[in-house]
Amino acid sequence: MAREERFLEVLAELGGSAGNGRLQAELGWQDGTYARVQAALIEDGRIVKGRGRGGSVALAEPSQEEARAPVAQPKPAARPASRASNGNGGTSFEQIFKNIDDVLWKEAGCTTELDYTEQTSWMLFLKYLDDLEFTRATEAELHGQPYTRIIAEPHNWASWAAPKKPDGTFDHDRALTGSDLIDYVNRDLFPYLQGFKSRAAGPDTIEYKIGEIFSEIRSKFQSGYSLRDALELIDGLHFRSQAEKHELSHLYEAKIKNMGNAGRNGGEYYTPRPLIRAMIAVVKPQIGERIYDGAAGSAGFLCEAFEYLNARAKTTAERDTLQKRTFYAKEKKSLAYVIAIMNMILHGIEAPNVIHTNTLAENIADIQDKDRFDVILANPPFGGKERPEVQQNFPIKTGETAFLFLQHFIKSLKAGGRAAIVIKNTFLSNSDNASRALRQELLENCNLHTVLDCPSGTFQGAGVKTVVLFFEKGAPTRRVWYYQLDPGRSMGKTSALNDADLAEFVTLQASFADSEKSWSVNASSIDPTSFDLSVKNPNQAEEVALRDPQHIIAEILRLDAESAEILEGIRGLL
Repeated sequence: MAREERFLEVLAELGGSAGNGRLQAELGWQDGTYARVQAALIEDGRIVKGRGRGGSVALAEPSQEEARAPVAQPKPAARPASRASNGNGGTSFEQIFKNIDDVLWKEAGCTTELDYTEQTSWMLFLKYLDDLEFTRATEAELHGQPYTRIIAEPHNWASWAAPKKPDGTFDHDRALTGSDLIDYVNRDLFPYLQGFKSRAAGPDTIEYKIGEIFSEIRSKFQSGYSLRDALELIDGLHFRSQAEKHELSHLYEAKIKNMGNAGRNGGEYYTPRPLIRAMIAVVKPQIGERIYDGAAGSAGFLCEAFEYLNARAKTTAERDTLQKRTFYAKEKKSLAYVIAIMNMILHGIEAPNVIHTNTLAENIADIQDKDRFDVILANPPFGGKERPEVQQNFPIKTGETAFLFLQHFIKSLKAGGRAAIVIKNTFLSNSDNASRALRQELLENCNLHTVLDCPSGTFQGAGVKTVVLFFEKGAPTRRVWYYQLDPGRSMGKTSALNDADLAEFVTLQASFADSEKSWSVNASSIDPTSFDLSVKNPNQAEEVALRDPQHIIAEILRLDAESAEILEGIRGLL
Protein backbone atom coordinates (compact mmCIF):
# COMPACT_ATOMS: atom_id res chain seq x y z
CA MET A 1 0.00 0.00 0.00
CA ALA A 2 1.25 3.51 -0.84
CA ARG A 3 0.83 4.74 2.73
CA GLU A 4 2.86 1.91 4.22
CA GLU A 5 5.62 2.37 1.63
CA ARG A 6 5.75 6.09 2.46
CA PHE A 7 6.08 5.25 6.16
CA LEU A 8 9.03 2.92 5.43
CA GLU A 9 10.65 5.41 3.06
CA VAL A 10 10.64 8.28 5.59
CA LEU A 11 11.81 5.96 8.37
CA ALA A 12 14.75 4.88 6.20
CA GLU A 13 15.62 8.52 5.49
CA LEU A 14 15.78 9.08 9.26
CA GLY A 15 18.41 6.39 9.60
CA GLY A 16 16.15 3.33 10.01
CA SER A 17 14.84 4.25 13.46
CA ALA A 18 13.01 7.22 14.92
CA GLY A 19 10.81 8.35 17.75
CA ASN A 20 7.11 8.23 17.02
CA GLY A 21 6.70 11.97 17.51
CA ARG A 22 9.44 12.91 15.05
CA LEU A 23 8.37 10.35 12.45
CA GLN A 24 4.73 11.43 12.64
CA ALA A 25 5.78 15.06 12.24
CA GLU A 26 7.85 14.21 9.15
CA LEU A 27 4.91 12.34 7.63
CA GLY A 28 2.42 15.05 8.55
CA TRP A 29 -0.24 12.49 9.44
CA GLN A 30 -2.98 12.64 12.03
CA ASP A 31 -2.80 10.40 15.10
CA GLY A 32 -5.31 7.85 13.85
CA THR A 33 -3.68 7.48 10.43
CA TYR A 34 -0.21 7.11 11.91
CA ALA A 35 -1.38 4.57 14.49
CA ARG A 36 -3.16 2.41 11.88
CA VAL A 37 -0.22 2.29 9.46
CA GLN A 38 2.25 1.68 12.27
CA ALA A 39 0.15 -1.17 13.68
CA ALA A 40 -0.17 -2.79 10.24
CA LEU A 41 3.58 -2.65 9.62
CA ILE A 42 4.37 -4.07 13.07
CA GLU A 43 1.85 -6.85 12.46
CA ASP A 44 3.49 -7.64 9.10
CA GLY A 45 6.93 -7.68 10.73
CA ARG A 46 8.34 -4.89 8.58
CA ILE A 47 9.07 -2.65 11.56
CA VAL A 48 9.64 -3.29 15.27
CA LYS A 49 9.04 -1.22 18.37
CA GLY A 50 12.06 0.49 19.88
CA ARG A 51 13.05 0.19 23.51
CA GLY A 52 13.09 3.89 24.31
CA ARG A 53 10.74 5.25 26.98
CA GLY A 54 9.22 7.83 24.61
CA GLY A 55 8.15 5.26 22.05
CA SER A 56 9.97 4.64 18.80
CA VAL A 57 10.09 2.27 15.82
CA ALA A 58 12.82 0.79 13.66
CA LEU A 59 13.05 -1.08 10.41
CA ALA A 60 13.04 -4.83 10.98
CA GLU A 61 16.36 -6.59 10.50
CA PRO A 62 16.47 -8.60 7.23
CA SER A 63 16.90 -11.84 9.14
CA GLN A 64 13.75 -11.09 11.10
CA GLU A 65 11.73 -10.37 7.99
CA GLU A 66 13.01 -13.42 6.09
CA ALA A 67 12.25 -15.65 9.04
CA ARG A 68 8.58 -14.80 8.86
CA ALA A 69 6.40 -17.34 7.04
CA PRO A 70 4.63 -15.79 4.03
CA VAL A 71 0.96 -15.12 4.49
CA ALA A 72 -1.84 -15.12 1.93
CA GLN A 73 -3.43 -11.96 3.30
CA PRO A 74 -2.91 -9.32 6.00
CA LYS A 75 -3.50 -10.57 9.51
CA PRO A 76 -6.17 -9.05 11.73
CA ALA A 77 -5.20 -6.03 13.78
CA ALA A 78 -3.64 -6.65 17.16
CA ARG A 79 -6.10 -7.12 20.01
CA PRO A 80 -6.07 -8.57 23.50
CA ALA A 81 -5.61 -12.33 23.80
CA SER A 82 -8.96 -14.10 23.54
CA ARG A 83 -10.53 -17.40 22.58
CA ALA A 84 -9.70 -16.61 18.95
CA SER A 85 -5.93 -16.64 19.34
CA ASN A 86 -4.13 -19.27 17.30
CA GLY A 87 -1.01 -18.99 19.37
CA ASN A 88 0.97 -17.19 16.67
CA GLY A 89 -0.21 -13.68 17.37
CA GLY A 90 -2.88 -13.82 14.65
CA THR A 91 -6.22 -15.43 13.94
CA SER A 92 -7.82 -16.89 10.83
CA PHE A 93 -11.07 -15.31 9.71
CA GLU A 94 -12.73 -18.72 9.88
CA GLN A 95 -11.70 -19.13 13.52
CA ILE A 96 -12.97 -15.64 14.34
CA PHE A 97 -16.38 -16.55 12.90
CA LYS A 98 -16.45 -19.71 15.02
CA ASN A 99 -15.55 -17.73 18.12
CA ILE A 100 -18.27 -15.17 17.42
CA ASP A 101 -20.79 -18.03 17.26
CA ASP A 102 -19.40 -19.29 20.55
CA VAL A 103 -20.04 -15.89 22.16
CA LEU A 104 -23.56 -15.72 20.72
CA TRP A 105 -24.35 -19.26 21.83
CA LYS A 106 -23.70 -18.19 25.43
CA GLU A 107 -25.73 -14.98 25.05
CA ALA A 108 -29.22 -15.27 26.55
CA GLY A 109 -30.73 -12.96 23.94
CA CYS A 110 -29.68 -15.18 21.02
CA THR A 111 -31.29 -18.59 20.73
CA THR A 112 -31.33 -19.59 17.04
CA GLU A 113 -29.11 -19.64 13.95
CA LEU A 114 -31.24 -16.76 12.65
CA ASP A 115 -30.27 -14.72 15.74
CA TYR A 116 -26.59 -15.58 15.24
CA THR A 117 -26.65 -14.37 11.63
CA GLU A 118 -28.66 -11.24 12.41
CA GLN A 119 -26.42 -10.11 15.26
CA THR A 120 -23.23 -10.92 13.36
CA SER A 121 -24.60 -8.95 10.39
CA TRP A 122 -25.11 -5.60 12.08
CA MET A 123 -21.67 -5.69 13.69
CA LEU A 124 -20.06 -6.79 10.41
CA PHE A 125 -21.81 -3.97 8.58
CA LEU A 126 -20.42 -1.33 10.94
CA LYS A 127 -16.91 -2.80 10.68
CA TYR A 128 -17.24 -2.79 6.90
CA LEU A 129 -18.25 0.90 7.01
CA ASP A 130 -15.21 1.70 9.16
CA ASP A 131 -12.84 0.03 6.69
CA LEU A 132 -14.62 1.68 3.74
CA GLU A 133 -14.25 5.09 5.36
CA PHE A 134 -10.59 4.44 6.14
CA THR A 135 -9.96 3.60 2.48
CA ARG A 136 -11.85 6.67 1.26
CA ALA A 137 -10.10 8.97 3.73
CA THR A 138 -6.71 7.58 2.70
CA GLU A 139 -7.46 8.14 -0.99
CA ALA A 140 -8.68 11.68 -0.30
CA GLU A 141 -5.56 12.51 1.72
CA LEU A 142 -3.28 11.17 -1.01
CA HIS A 143 -4.99 13.51 -3.49
CA GLY A 144 -4.93 16.43 -1.07
CA GLN A 145 -8.71 16.49 -0.78
CA PRO A 146 -10.87 16.80 2.35
CA TYR A 147 -13.02 13.88 3.47
CA THR A 148 -16.08 13.99 5.72
CA ARG A 149 -16.85 10.75 7.49
CA ILE A 150 -20.30 9.22 7.11
CA ILE A 151 -20.35 8.03 10.72
CA ALA A 152 -19.28 10.89 12.96
CA GLU A 153 -17.60 10.66 16.34
CA PRO A 154 -18.43 9.39 18.91
CA HIS A 155 -20.37 6.79 16.92
CA ASN A 156 -17.69 5.59 14.48
CA TRP A 157 -16.20 2.14 15.08
CA ALA A 158 -12.87 3.33 16.45
CA SER A 159 -14.58 5.49 19.08
CA TRP A 160 -16.85 2.93 20.76
CA ALA A 161 -16.36 -0.58 19.37
CA ALA A 162 -12.58 -0.84 19.21
CA PRO A 163 -10.74 2.18 20.64
CA LYS A 164 -6.98 1.94 20.16
CA LYS A 165 -3.91 3.43 21.77
CA PRO A 166 -1.37 5.26 19.56
CA ASP A 167 0.65 2.04 19.27
CA GLY A 168 -2.35 0.21 17.81
CA THR A 169 -3.12 -1.94 20.84
CA PHE A 170 -6.61 -2.09 22.32
CA ASP A 171 -7.45 0.68 24.77
CA HIS A 172 -9.36 -0.97 27.63
CA ASP A 173 -9.62 2.29 29.53
CA ARG A 174 -11.75 3.90 26.80
CA ALA A 175 -13.78 0.81 25.86
CA LEU A 176 -17.32 0.63 27.21
CA THR A 177 -18.44 -2.69 28.61
CA GLY A 178 -21.16 -4.23 30.77
CA SER A 179 -24.41 -2.27 31.20
CA ASP A 180 -22.73 0.95 29.97
CA LEU A 181 -22.12 -0.65 26.57
CA ILE A 182 -25.67 -2.03 26.30
CA ASP A 183 -27.15 1.37 27.21
CA TYR A 184 -24.97 3.17 24.67
CA VAL A 185 -25.87 0.78 21.82
CA ASN A 186 -29.61 0.77 22.53
CA ARG A 187 -30.13 4.41 23.51
CA ASP A 188 -27.51 6.30 21.50
CA LEU A 189 -25.96 4.29 18.65
CA PHE A 190 -29.04 2.66 17.09
CA PRO A 191 -31.21 5.83 17.20
CA TYR A 192 -28.34 7.78 15.60
CA LEU A 193 -27.96 5.20 12.82
CA GLN A 194 -31.73 4.97 12.26
CA GLY A 195 -31.76 8.72 11.64
CA PHE A 196 -29.74 8.32 8.44
CA LYS A 197 -32.89 7.19 6.62
CA SER A 198 -34.48 10.62 6.95
CA ARG A 199 -31.21 12.51 6.43
CA ALA A 200 -30.04 10.65 3.29
CA ALA A 201 -30.08 12.30 -0.13
CA GLY A 202 -31.86 9.32 -1.68
CA PRO A 203 -32.64 5.59 -1.36
CA ASP A 204 -29.69 4.57 -3.57
CA THR A 205 -27.10 5.98 -1.14
CA ILE A 206 -25.11 4.12 1.50
CA GLU A 207 -26.52 6.55 4.10
CA TYR A 208 -30.07 5.44 3.31
CA LYS A 209 -29.05 1.77 3.58
CA ILE A 210 -27.59 2.47 7.04
CA GLY A 211 -30.87 4.01 8.18
CA GLU A 212 -32.93 1.16 6.68
CA ILE A 213 -30.84 -1.59 8.25
CA PHE A 214 -30.84 -0.14 11.75
CA SER A 215 -34.54 0.68 11.57
CA GLU A 216 -35.30 -2.99 10.95
CA ILE A 217 -33.11 -4.83 13.43
CA ARG A 218 -32.12 -4.39 17.04
CA SER A 219 -29.32 -5.57 19.24
CA LYS A 220 -30.38 -8.72 21.09
CA PHE A 221 -27.40 -8.68 23.43
CA GLN A 222 -28.38 -8.66 27.08
CA SER A 223 -24.84 -8.92 28.42
CA GLY A 224 -22.49 -6.04 27.71
CA TYR A 225 -19.58 -8.38 28.41
CA SER A 226 -20.70 -10.76 25.64
CA LEU A 227 -21.13 -7.82 23.29
CA ARG A 228 -17.66 -6.55 24.15
CA ASP A 229 -16.20 -10.00 23.35
CA ALA A 230 -18.05 -10.10 20.03
CA LEU A 231 -16.93 -6.59 19.04
CA GLU A 232 -13.29 -7.37 19.72
CA LEU A 233 -13.58 -10.47 17.54
CA ILE A 234 -15.30 -8.55 14.73
CA ASP A 235 -12.50 -5.98 14.89
CA GLY A 236 -10.13 -8.74 13.81
CA LEU A 237 -11.89 -8.93 10.43
CA HIS A 238 -10.85 -6.66 7.56
CA PHE A 239 -12.44 -5.57 4.26
CA ARG A 240 -9.53 -3.69 2.75
CA SER A 241 -8.46 -6.12 0.03
CA GLN A 242 -10.35 -8.26 -2.47
CA ALA A 243 -8.77 -11.38 -0.96
CA GLU A 244 -10.16 -10.47 2.47
CA LYS A 245 -13.62 -9.69 1.09
CA HIS A 246 -13.59 -12.96 -0.87
CA GLU A 247 -12.79 -15.03 2.21
CA LEU A 248 -15.38 -13.20 4.30
CA SER A 249 -18.05 -13.69 1.62
CA HIS A 250 -17.52 -17.46 1.72
CA LEU A 251 -17.70 -17.53 5.50
CA TYR A 252 -20.85 -15.41 5.50
CA GLU A 253 -22.43 -17.66 2.87
CA ALA A 254 -21.72 -20.62 5.18
CA LYS A 255 -23.59 -18.83 7.98
CA ILE A 256 -26.56 -18.21 5.68
CA LYS A 257 -26.53 -21.87 4.65
CA ASN A 258 -26.50 -23.01 8.29
CA MET A 259 -29.34 -20.61 9.04
CA GLY A 260 -31.34 -21.98 6.13
CA ASN A 261 -30.72 -25.59 7.15
CA ALA A 262 -31.77 -24.87 10.72
CA GLY A 263 -35.49 -24.54 10.04
CA ARG A 264 -38.24 -25.91 7.86
CA ASN A 265 -38.21 -22.72 5.76
CA GLY A 266 -34.60 -23.23 4.74
CA GLY A 267 -35.22 -22.49 1.07
CA GLU A 268 -36.49 -19.04 2.04
CA TYR A 269 -32.98 -17.90 2.89
CA TYR A 270 -30.72 -20.22 0.97
CA THR A 271 -30.88 -21.57 -2.56
CA PRO A 272 -28.06 -24.07 -3.24
CA ARG A 273 -25.29 -22.18 -5.00
CA PRO A 274 -24.56 -24.95 -7.54
CA LEU A 275 -28.18 -24.70 -8.71
CA ILE A 276 -27.90 -20.89 -8.99
CA ARG A 277 -24.67 -21.17 -10.98
CA ALA A 278 -26.30 -23.64 -13.39
CA MET A 279 -29.27 -21.28 -13.86
CA ILE A 280 -26.89 -18.41 -14.63
CA ALA A 281 -24.90 -20.57 -17.06
CA VAL A 282 -28.10 -21.24 -19.01
CA VAL A 283 -29.44 -17.67 -18.95
CA LYS A 284 -26.01 -16.16 -19.79
CA PRO A 285 -26.42 -12.57 -18.51
CA GLN A 286 -24.30 -9.92 -20.24
CA ILE A 287 -22.58 -6.79 -18.93
CA GLY A 288 -24.94 -3.88 -19.54
CA GLU A 289 -28.10 -5.88 -18.86
CA ARG A 290 -30.25 -5.20 -15.80
CA ILE A 291 -30.70 -8.22 -13.53
CA TYR A 292 -33.52 -8.51 -10.99
CA ASP A 293 -34.72 -10.67 -8.11
CA GLY A 294 -38.00 -9.56 -6.54
CA ALA A 295 -37.82 -12.18 -3.78
CA ALA A 296 -34.17 -11.67 -2.90
CA GLY A 297 -33.82 -13.60 0.37
CA SER A 298 -30.07 -13.55 1.03
CA ALA A 299 -29.39 -12.22 -2.52
CA GLY A 300 -27.62 -15.41 -3.55
CA PHE A 301 -28.75 -15.06 -7.17
CA LEU A 302 -27.40 -11.53 -7.52
CA CYS A 303 -24.13 -12.37 -5.72
CA GLU A 304 -23.48 -15.32 -8.03
CA ALA A 305 -24.45 -13.25 -11.08
CA PHE A 306 -21.96 -10.59 -9.97
CA GLU A 307 -19.21 -13.21 -9.65
CA TYR A 308 -20.07 -14.49 -13.15
CA LEU A 309 -20.00 -11.05 -14.77
CA ASN A 310 -17.15 -9.55 -12.75
CA ALA A 311 -14.84 -12.26 -14.06
CA ARG A 312 -15.71 -11.05 -17.58
CA ALA A 313 -15.39 -7.30 -16.92
CA LYS A 314 -12.31 -5.92 -18.64
CA THR A 315 -12.58 -2.14 -18.28
CA THR A 316 -13.20 0.37 -15.51
CA ALA A 317 -16.43 1.42 -17.24
CA GLU A 318 -17.71 -2.18 -17.24
CA ARG A 319 -16.86 -2.60 -13.55
CA ASP A 320 -18.63 0.68 -12.77
CA THR A 321 -21.69 -0.61 -14.64
CA LEU A 322 -21.70 -3.75 -12.50
CA GLN A 323 -21.47 -1.67 -9.35
CA LYS A 324 -24.23 0.83 -10.10
CA ARG A 325 -26.54 -0.18 -12.95
CA THR A 326 -26.84 -3.97 -13.06
CA PHE A 327 -28.27 -5.62 -9.94
CA TYR A 328 -31.68 -4.85 -8.46
CA ALA A 329 -33.64 -6.57 -5.72
CA LYS A 330 -36.65 -6.33 -3.45
CA GLU A 331 -37.16 -8.11 -0.14
CA LYS A 332 -40.07 -8.00 2.28
CA LYS A 333 -38.62 -9.47 5.48
CA SER A 334 -36.38 -7.37 7.69
CA LEU A 335 -33.76 -9.99 8.50
CA ALA A 336 -33.48 -11.20 4.91
CA TYR A 337 -33.14 -7.57 3.76
CA VAL A 338 -30.20 -6.97 6.10
CA ILE A 339 -28.55 -10.26 5.12
CA ALA A 340 -29.00 -9.49 1.41
CA ILE A 341 -27.25 -6.14 1.72
CA MET A 342 -24.40 -7.58 3.79
CA ASN A 343 -23.97 -10.51 1.41
CA MET A 344 -23.80 -8.26 -1.66
CA ILE A 345 -21.32 -5.95 0.05
CA LEU A 346 -19.06 -8.87 0.93
CA HIS A 347 -19.16 -10.05 -2.67
CA GLY A 348 -17.96 -6.63 -3.79
CA ILE A 349 -21.09 -4.54 -4.52
CA GLU A 350 -20.53 -1.44 -2.39
CA ALA A 351 -24.03 0.13 -2.44
CA PRO A 352 -26.55 -2.63 -3.23
CA ASN A 353 -29.79 -1.65 -4.98
CA VAL A 354 -32.00 -3.60 -2.58
CA ILE A 355 -35.38 -2.13 -1.69
CA HIS A 356 -37.13 -3.15 1.51
CA THR A 357 -40.72 -3.62 0.36
CA ASN A 358 -43.46 -6.16 -0.25
CA THR A 359 -43.07 -6.86 -3.97
CA LEU A 360 -46.59 -8.27 -4.22
CA ALA A 361 -48.15 -5.04 -2.89
CA GLU A 362 -47.36 -3.44 -6.26
CA ASN A 363 -50.12 -3.63 -8.87
CA ILE A 364 -48.51 -5.22 -11.91
CA ALA A 365 -50.70 -3.08 -14.17
CA ASP A 366 -48.56 -0.13 -13.04
CA ILE A 367 -45.28 -1.69 -14.26
CA GLN A 368 -43.95 0.41 -17.16
CA ASP A 369 -41.16 -0.20 -19.68
CA LYS A 370 -38.67 1.71 -17.53
CA ASP A 371 -39.38 -0.72 -14.68
CA ARG A 372 -38.56 -3.83 -16.70
CA PHE A 373 -35.42 -5.98 -16.69
CA ASP A 374 -33.34 -8.01 -19.13
CA VAL A 375 -32.78 -10.95 -16.78
CA ILE A 376 -34.74 -12.25 -13.80
CA LEU A 377 -33.36 -14.94 -11.47
CA ALA A 378 -35.44 -15.94 -8.47
CA ASN A 379 -36.64 -18.55 -6.02
CA PRO A 380 -39.89 -17.02 -4.70
CA PRO A 381 -41.36 -18.35 -1.45
CA PHE A 382 -43.99 -21.03 -1.96
CA GLY A 383 -46.76 -22.25 0.30
CA GLY A 384 -47.75 -18.78 1.52
CA LYS A 385 -51.32 -17.53 1.49
CA GLU A 386 -51.73 -13.95 0.35
CA ARG A 387 -54.66 -11.79 1.47
CA PRO A 388 -57.45 -10.79 -0.97
CA GLU A 389 -56.25 -7.17 -1.16
CA VAL A 390 -52.85 -8.38 -2.41
CA GLN A 391 -54.46 -10.73 -4.94
CA GLN A 392 -56.28 -7.74 -6.44
CA ASN A 393 -52.93 -6.58 -7.86
CA PHE A 394 -52.87 -9.53 -10.29
CA PRO A 395 -55.06 -10.61 -13.22
CA ILE A 396 -54.88 -14.28 -12.18
CA LYS A 397 -56.25 -14.39 -8.62
CA THR A 398 -54.69 -16.92 -6.24
CA GLY A 399 -53.56 -17.06 -2.63
CA GLU A 400 -50.39 -18.99 -3.56
CA THR A 401 -47.44 -16.63 -3.10
CA ALA A 402 -45.22 -18.24 -5.72
CA PHE A 403 -47.91 -17.97 -8.42
CA LEU A 404 -48.30 -14.24 -7.75
CA PHE A 405 -44.54 -13.80 -7.96
CA LEU A 406 -44.48 -15.65 -11.29
CA GLN A 407 -47.01 -13.17 -12.70
CA HIS A 408 -44.90 -10.29 -11.36
CA PHE A 409 -41.76 -11.69 -13.00
CA ILE A 410 -43.40 -12.21 -16.39
CA LYS A 411 -44.73 -8.64 -16.32
CA SER A 412 -41.33 -7.29 -15.17
CA LEU A 413 -39.40 -8.82 -18.08
CA LYS A 414 -38.56 -6.75 -21.13
CA ALA A 415 -39.60 -8.11 -24.51
CA GLY A 416 -36.91 -10.67 -25.29
CA GLY A 417 -35.93 -10.80 -21.62
CA ARG A 418 -34.81 -14.08 -20.04
CA ALA A 419 -35.80 -15.66 -16.74
CA ALA A 420 -35.00 -18.69 -14.60
CA ILE A 421 -37.49 -19.23 -11.77
CA VAL A 422 -37.60 -21.96 -9.11
CA ILE A 423 -41.13 -23.18 -8.35
CA LYS A 424 -42.66 -26.28 -6.76
CA ASN A 425 -43.17 -29.12 -9.24
CA THR A 426 -46.92 -29.42 -8.61
CA PHE A 427 -47.30 -26.19 -10.59
CA LEU A 428 -46.74 -28.23 -13.76
CA SER A 429 -49.85 -30.35 -13.27
CA ASN A 430 -52.20 -28.75 -10.71
CA SER A 431 -55.77 -28.59 -12.04
CA ASP A 432 -56.84 -25.42 -10.20
CA ASN A 433 -57.77 -22.43 -12.35
CA ALA A 434 -54.77 -20.30 -11.34
CA SER A 435 -52.19 -22.98 -12.16
CA ARG A 436 -53.84 -23.76 -15.49
CA ALA A 437 -54.11 -20.07 -16.43
CA LEU A 438 -50.47 -19.42 -15.53
CA ARG A 439 -49.27 -22.38 -17.61
CA GLN A 440 -51.32 -21.05 -20.51
CA GLU A 441 -49.73 -17.61 -20.04
CA LEU A 442 -46.24 -19.12 -20.09
CA LEU A 443 -46.89 -21.21 -23.20
CA GLU A 444 -48.69 -18.55 -25.24
CA ASN A 445 -46.79 -15.37 -24.33
CA CYS A 446 -43.37 -16.74 -23.41
CA ASN A 447 -40.99 -19.29 -24.87
CA LEU A 448 -40.80 -21.85 -22.06
CA HIS A 449 -37.80 -23.61 -23.56
CA THR A 450 -36.43 -25.57 -20.56
CA VAL A 451 -37.75 -27.31 -17.45
CA LEU A 452 -35.22 -28.64 -14.95
CA ASP A 453 -36.73 -31.26 -12.63
CA CYS A 454 -34.86 -31.20 -9.30
CA PRO A 455 -34.70 -34.23 -6.97
CA SER A 456 -36.16 -34.37 -3.48
CA GLY A 457 -33.79 -32.91 -0.91
CA THR A 458 -32.39 -30.23 -3.20
CA PHE A 459 -33.57 -27.65 -0.67
CA GLN A 460 -32.67 -28.57 2.89
CA GLY A 461 -35.57 -28.04 5.29
CA ALA A 462 -38.15 -27.70 2.50
CA GLY A 463 -40.39 -30.72 2.13
CA VAL A 464 -41.40 -30.21 -1.51
CA LYS A 465 -39.95 -31.08 -4.91
CA THR A 466 -39.09 -28.22 -7.21
CA VAL A 467 -38.51 -27.44 -10.87
CA VAL A 468 -36.74 -24.54 -12.56
CA LEU A 469 -38.57 -22.80 -15.39
CA PHE A 470 -36.39 -21.17 -18.07
CA PHE A 471 -38.23 -18.86 -20.44
CA GLU A 472 -37.97 -15.85 -22.74
CA LYS A 473 -40.70 -13.25 -23.05
CA GLY A 474 -42.31 -12.22 -26.30
CA ALA A 475 -42.78 -15.33 -28.43
CA PRO A 476 -44.94 -18.42 -27.91
CA THR A 477 -43.50 -21.77 -26.86
CA ARG A 478 -42.87 -24.21 -29.70
CA ARG A 479 -40.89 -26.89 -27.90
CA VAL A 480 -40.12 -27.63 -24.22
CA TRP A 481 -36.89 -29.40 -23.33
CA TYR A 482 -36.95 -31.34 -20.03
CA TYR A 483 -34.05 -32.56 -17.93
CA GLN A 484 -34.57 -34.90 -14.97
CA LEU A 485 -31.73 -34.29 -12.53
CA ASP A 486 -30.62 -37.52 -10.84
CA PRO A 487 -27.37 -37.28 -8.85
CA GLY A 488 -27.55 -41.02 -8.12
CA ARG A 489 -27.80 -40.58 -4.36
CA SER A 490 -30.21 -39.38 -1.71
CA MET A 491 -29.84 -35.64 -1.14
CA GLY A 492 -29.20 -34.40 2.38
CA LYS A 493 -27.01 -32.22 4.59
CA THR A 494 -24.02 -34.52 4.12
CA SER A 495 -24.68 -35.11 0.40
CA ALA A 496 -25.80 -31.74 -0.89
CA LEU A 497 -26.08 -30.75 -4.51
CA ASN A 498 -22.75 -29.85 -6.14
CA ASP A 499 -21.57 -28.34 -9.43
CA ALA A 500 -20.64 -31.72 -10.88
CA ASP A 501 -24.24 -32.90 -10.43
CA LEU A 502 -25.42 -30.15 -12.80
CA ALA A 503 -22.58 -30.25 -15.35
CA GLU A 504 -24.40 -32.60 -17.74
CA PHE A 505 -27.57 -30.51 -17.58
CA VAL A 506 -25.69 -27.34 -18.57
CA THR A 507 -23.87 -29.14 -21.40
CA LEU A 508 -26.95 -30.84 -22.87
CA GLN A 509 -29.15 -27.77 -22.48
CA ALA A 510 -26.93 -25.76 -24.81
CA SER A 511 -28.16 -27.89 -27.75
CA PHE A 512 -31.37 -29.27 -26.18
CA ALA A 513 -29.95 -32.75 -26.69
CA ASP A 514 -31.86 -35.93 -25.88
CA SER A 515 -30.48 -38.47 -23.40
CA GLU A 516 -31.71 -40.92 -20.79
CA LYS A 517 -32.42 -37.93 -18.57
CA SER A 518 -33.56 -35.39 -21.18
CA TRP A 519 -36.24 -35.17 -23.86
CA SER A 520 -38.34 -32.62 -25.74
CA VAL A 521 -42.09 -32.09 -26.05
CA ASN A 522 -43.68 -30.17 -28.91
CA ALA A 523 -46.05 -27.46 -27.74
CA SER A 524 -48.64 -28.73 -30.22
CA SER A 525 -48.85 -32.00 -28.27
CA ILE A 526 -49.65 -30.27 -24.95
CA ASP A 527 -53.32 -30.55 -23.93
CA PRO A 528 -54.95 -27.20 -24.86
CA THR A 529 -57.47 -27.55 -22.04
CA SER A 530 -55.29 -28.44 -19.04
CA PHE A 531 -51.93 -27.18 -20.40
CA ASP A 532 -50.38 -30.01 -18.34
CA LEU A 533 -46.57 -29.80 -18.28
CA SER A 534 -45.89 -32.81 -16.04
CA VAL A 535 -42.43 -34.36 -16.08
CA LYS A 536 -42.84 -37.73 -17.84
CA ASN A 537 -39.53 -39.14 -19.02
CA PRO A 538 -40.20 -41.30 -22.10
CA ASN A 539 -36.65 -42.66 -22.04
CA GLN A 540 -37.00 -44.51 -18.74
CA ALA A 541 -39.33 -47.22 -17.60
CA GLU A 542 -41.78 -45.86 -15.09
CA GLU A 543 -40.58 -46.65 -11.60
CA VAL A 544 -42.66 -47.03 -8.50
CA ALA A 545 -41.58 -44.28 -6.11
CA LEU A 546 -40.07 -45.66 -2.93
CA ARG A 547 -42.00 -44.71 0.16
CA ASP A 548 -40.40 -42.60 2.85
CA PRO A 549 -39.21 -44.79 5.79
CA GLN A 550 -40.92 -42.49 8.28
CA HIS A 551 -44.25 -43.01 6.52
CA ILE A 552 -43.73 -46.78 6.54
CA ILE A 553 -42.97 -46.76 10.28
CA ALA A 554 -46.02 -44.56 10.96
CA GLU A 555 -48.24 -46.99 9.04
CA ILE A 556 -46.79 -49.99 10.91
CA LEU A 557 -47.53 -48.28 14.22
CA ARG A 558 -51.07 -47.49 13.06
CA LEU A 559 -51.67 -51.08 11.98
CA ASP A 560 -50.21 -52.37 15.27
CA ALA A 561 -52.62 -50.10 17.17
CA GLU A 562 -55.55 -51.36 15.12
CA SER A 563 -54.48 -54.98 15.73
CA ALA A 564 -54.22 -54.37 19.46
CA GLU A 565 -57.70 -52.83 19.47
CA ILE A 566 -59.15 -55.84 17.61
CA LEU A 567 -57.43 -58.25 20.02
CA GLU A 568 -58.86 -56.38 22.97
CA GLY A 569 -62.29 -56.71 21.41
CA ILE A 570 -61.83 -60.45 20.93
CA ARG A 571 -60.69 -60.82 24.56
CA GLY A 572 -63.87 -59.07 25.64
CA LEU A 573 -65.94 -61.70 23.87
CA LEU A 574 -64.18 -64.63 25.58
